[in-house]
Amino acid sequence: MNHIILELINLRKVFGGVVAVNALDLTVQKNTITSIIGPNGAGKTTVFNLITGSIRPTGGSIEFFGKQMQANHAYIAAGMGIARTFQNAQVFPDMTVLENIMVGRHLKSSSGLIRSSLIPPFFRREEKEIKTEAMKRLSFVGLDEHADKPAGSLPLGYQRMLEIARALAMEPKLLLLDEPASGLNTRETFAMGELIGRIKKMNITVMLVEHDMELVMDISDKVAVVNFGSRIAEGTPAEVQLNPDVIAAYLGE
Repeated sequence: MNHIILELINLRKVFGGVVAVNALDLTVQKNTITSIIGPNGAGKTTVFNLITGSIRPTGGSIEFFGKQMQANHAYIAAGMGIARTFQNAQVFPDMTVLENIMVGRHLKSSSGLIRSSLIPPFFRREEKEIKTEAMKRLSFVGLDEHADKPAGSLPLGYQRMLEIARALAMEPKLLLLDEPASGLNTRETFAMGELIGRIKKMNITVMLVEHDMELVMDISDKVAVVNFGSRIAEGTPAEVQLNPDVIAAYLGE
């Protein structure tokens, strides 16, 4: 039986006079893939920014494992077990692929990135463990052969995989993927879908914002449709595809 890991309750976000998220209610069950879809400007990424603490809600609340989140900084949400990727792949281009993963892993270490660099002899053992764990994540996403390459030299598809591997290095309970298939070709999108499925098998709950409807419908357990910041439909992929409100939002009346 699934249990609720995340709950958005009457969530609202206003920027000036623009209502980006409007009285949004949504529950996410543990060990599932929940996709949020909707037209451009529907408020999908704003929802992710609210969950991760990048911005504060205007109203409503967010509960993670039944506890109301007070986070207003992304690093606090990360410490609680929430990791994310972004619409535009964000890697450290001048660092190696492996070093990018190690940055994510340092957030789980007792020393942290700065202290381990200042006092290398004392933290040498932990640094070795971080490197080993980082390589495991690289292998998981199929990038282990590229470990020593500059991250900025990788093609977009590999950079998206790298960003996911870095997020996985944080050992998240909830992984938010913001348009992971954006810019990918058909083969790369298929590989991304397979990867997300394998992440779910690791008992990591996944939330997905995505415009590739074939990918969404193939991998999602639940789909929530938002338009103008409000939820207009929710259900299985088959249910939302037949919903007249969803058809109207995408195709017009």
